[in-house]
Order: sequence, then structure tokens, then C-alpha cells
Amino acid sequence: MNLFKHFLITLFLGIFIMAVSCSCNKHEDTPKLKVIEKPENAIYLYKLKGSSTISSYDEAMAVACIQGVLNRNGTHLYVLSNTLNKPSYWLNIFSTKGWMAGKEQVHIDTFEQLLEIAKTKMKGVIIWDTQVPATINVATTLAGLEDGLVLSPEMANKYLNIIDLPIIKDFRGMFTGSVTGSRKNDAYRWAIKEYLETKRCNPHWLFLYEDSYMTRHKGDVSYIVTRDWAVYNRAFVYDLSPWGDEVPLDDPNQALGTDLDTYKLMLEAVFKLTNGQQMTEVAGFFSFPKYSNIEGYPSKHDPVPTEWETVHLISPYNCYQNTVAHNCFNQTVHSQAPQKNMKQGRPTLRNPEKNKTYIAILMADYDSATPLYEFMPTRWDDEKRGSMPFLWGINPNLSETYPDIMQYLYETKTDNDFFAADASAAGYMNPNRIDPAYLPLFINHNKKFYEQWDMSLSPMVLDWDEPSAAVKDAFTQFSPDGFATIVIDFHGNGGKLPTPHVWNGMPVIELINNAANFHNAEQTAKEMSSSIPKSTDETPKYYFFRIVWTSPNQVISAISRLKEMRPELDIEVIDAYNFFHFYKTTLNKK
Repeated sequence: MNLFKHFLITLFLGIFIMAVSCSCNKHEDTPKLKVIEKPENAIYLYKLKGSSTISSYDEAMAVACIQGVLNRNGTHLYVLSNTLNKPSYWLNIFSTKGWMAGKEQVHIDTFEQLLEIAKTKMKGVIIWDTQVPATINVATTLAGLEDGLVLSPEMANKYLNIIDLPIIKDFRGMFTGSVTGSRKNDAYRWAIKEYLETKRCNPHWLFLYEDSYMTRHKGDVSYIVTRDWAVYNRAFVYDLSPWGDEVPLDDPNQALGTDLDTYKLMLEAVFKLTNGQQMTEVAGFFSFPKYSNIEGYPSKHDPVPTEWETVHLISPYNCYQNTVAHNCFNQTVHSQAPQKNMKQGRPTLRNPEKNKTYIAILMADYDSATPLYEFMPTRWDDEKRGSMPFLWGINPNLSETYPDIMQYLYETKTDNDFFAADASAAGYMNPNRIDPAYLPLFINHNKKFYEQWDMSLSPMVLDWDEPSAAVKDAFTQFSPDGFATIVIDFHGNGGKLPTPHVWNGMPVIELINNAANFHNAEQTAKEMSSSIPKSTDETPKYYFFRIVWTSPNQVISAISRLKEMRPELDIEVIDAYNFFHFYKTTLNKK
């Protein structure tokens, strides 16, 4: 029996030794992870996990840094999503027949493989402090300046030894509130001093990207996937409230007005850097749930006034906003599409007829990156597009980000599709708030983009008061065919709409806003009808309506219902060029 036990023990020991030996040999024979080779005319594709977790948030942050650095010298990395289809949608369009056709696509399967590809281009690691959400923005700014890889502490623990990169900066414990009483504002004021006042950041860009306070625990990467563009442009990133009369949700113990004071310090630093030679784009939106009256935060300010307050604040510093910019993937790729001067054509101009009610429709609010990138395809692909004349409001400065998407729209338009700037020209600002000394800069900025995109109308100028004579003179230089405005005076300073008139050949009119938010054809038709009084003479009447993010078939159905409601009116929907021409002709006859 003992001999048999000895035999079994010897047998099992031998098997165990052989297994260990095989395992060790196998480990020794397994090569280290190699970089996936990319042919010269090719692009890497990497798909984010998109699992709405902290780890997916951290992954997206690191990928954005890698993408921003890699794409500085060409189009090397395109990021896809497991949850959103627009990255694939646009990749398919531009790789089928567009400017990316012929590029081989090389898939990267794991984040570790992406690190291997990128680590020779990255100069080091930046660790942000998850206890101070603002540091993810400060870290993003530094990543652009130093070609850095931003990692959370958890990611740093996991990958630092693997990638073998030095630590550029570790922000953990660095900001305590000892300067301003606010860790958040200490972080931004330090960054202003270190990165803006030292002229290290690109003054053409500011990025208003929501920090991690309300997003990381949900895995909300909507303002993380955009950060490749901030890194690429070596720009300053921030998240501050424009209000000085209440504390923000994310920093309730700060002294009243601290966020606003820091905001102004930043704007003053950028304004000094531009030296009156260029305007600055503020890309991104304020955080609705932190700075306005959204459920969970009883702010005294609603979202729309907060939007207007932001623009009111930045305009005197020669800044304009590209508001909604979340979920905008691959800006570092799209921006490198060949730039072209596009032509949209003009309709044959006619003469107005008596007893007519003329309507023009602005398909509005494609003034920022997200509506152009994410919302437009559904409306543009509508089968009814082209059966009624529409003016599509797209800010031409978006060509700095998505020139290929804008070119695609021009190339696929019908004879009934026309384009004009949306809010307020080549960028959303309050023109009345611009210092008159900088109106020549404002003119040159707009001329550049209007000429590139063959635009001559400004149908939605947003301001707190009617345009001054100097502002109207400025618009005649690049928008001679028409100027329409929405005036809302949230400050109660007596702002009012302009009386309809022609200014040095440029017709000036109100953009009617009551039918802006489409719910159904009946509701929209009623809102339009309420703006059209009963006719008292045979003079033609003019009504210019703004309708936001709505498909052509829905607008067409509303117009059809309006005609049923108002059979006494001879309604005709006309293109915006004839609309302003008719309007000008009628006014000149009075």
C-alpha cells in the first residue's frame, strides 16, 4: 500500500513539474504585445467600451489625449462608439466616396494595444485629482501643452509600469482652497497663471467642458470624447458659472461670485493674448444641472437666461460661442479634410405680388458642433427635403471643426436648400457688446467664413437690444442681402426690436420665434397664425419664422395646416433670398 501511495505521489509530482515547466516555457515563448503596423495611407480605428462606468470614463479620457497628440501630424486615429452611431455614419460617408476614400482601416482591439502604438508619441503622464473635479480640465490643458496622457489615479496604478513614461504632473492634493476658499477656483486660477498668462495656450480657443463632478460616476463621456480637439489645439479648458449672484451646485461653500471672478480673469488673459488680432471661439456649453434651474438645484436662473448670460459675458472679450459641442467625435480627423470655397447658388429674383402673405422658414440652430454632427443627418435625409424652400442656419465657423460635413451638405443640397449663418454670424455672440474699436476685427472674421461658404444673409442675430448703427454698418460688409434678429433683454435695460427698415441696402427684420419648438403640425400652425394678423390692405405681408431641429416633412405639414386655418390668406412659402428682396422692394415703395 505504501509503495502504491509513493507511486501516485511520484506520478502527480511529475505531472505538476511538467505542467509548470510547460507553463514557464509558454510564458517565455510568448512575445510582448507588438504595435499593430499601419500602412502609410491608413488610419487606426479604436472603439470605446461605452459601458457607462467609471472605468469607461477614464478610458475615454486617455483615448482623447492619445488621439489629440497622434493626429497633430496627420489623420492617424479615428474613434468609434459602442453606443452612438454617428462616428460610424460619418466614417462610412467619407470613406465610401469622400476625402477618406482609399484609406485602409486598421482596427485596434484593446486599450493596451493603443497604448503600445501611442507611447512613443506621448511625453509623459498627468494624474488628475478625482477629489477636485476641476483638475480633469487643468490636466487636459496641460496634456495639450506637454503631449501628455491624462490618467485617473486608478488608471495610473494599472498602467504606469506598463507604459514606462515619466509623470509630468500629479495634481493629487495640490489644490486645497487656501487661495480663494474654493479648491475648484484655486485650480483654475493656478492654471490661468501657469498656462494663459505665460502665453502657452492657443488664444483662438477656449473649451467650456463639463468636469467630472456629475459625469464620471455615470460614465458620461459626452464632454470627454471631445477633448482630442482641445489637446490638439493646445487650448485652455474650464467649467465655470457665469452667475455672480448665487453659488454653483458643485461648489456651494465658495464665496459669492468666486466662479464669475475667475471667469473674468480667464477672459482677460485670453483677450490680452489675442491683442486685437483674432477672435476666440468658446467651444462647449455651461453645465445645465450645475448652473441653472434643473431638478435637484433650485437656481434662480433658468437654462436659456444662463445661455444668454454666458454670451453676454464673453462678447466684450471678442469671444463667440460654439455652444452645444458634446458627443462630437473625431474633430481632429474631420478638421483635416481639404478646405474648399463652396458655392450654393442663388434663386432667380422675382417681384412681389399684391395681397400675398409671404413666409420664409429658417431651419434653425445648427450653430454649433453637436447639431451639425449629430442632429442634422436625420433632418437632411428626410425624403421631403427639396419640396419646399428652406434656409438652413449653419454657422460657417464650424468649418474649422467639420469642413467635410459642411461640404457634404452643399454637395447634396437641392435647388430649394439654401444656407446662412445661424446665431449670430460666424459664431454666437452679442454684436452690440463688441467694443466699436474691434468691429473691423469682427468684420474681417465674418467676411472670411461668409465668403468661403457663399453666404450673404444673417437671419438670426441674437442680442439684448436692437442693433446699433455701427453694428448694422458692420453687417452690411458681409451680410448685404438681409439681417434678422431676436432681441431678449434679460437685464431689463429697455432693449427692443428694431423697426423694420432698410439700412444702406440691407433689409432689417424680426425673426419670429414663437413657433421655434415644434411639437406637432397643429401647434406650430397655431403659433404661426397668431403672428399673422388679418390683412387690412393689398400690400404684401412678410413673416420670417424660426423652427428648431425639425424635419422638412414636419414643417411642410405645419404649413399645410396653416393654410387650412387661414383660407382668407394667399400664403406662399418662398426662399429667403426672394423673401428679403420682396421685403426690401415693398419697403422702398412706401
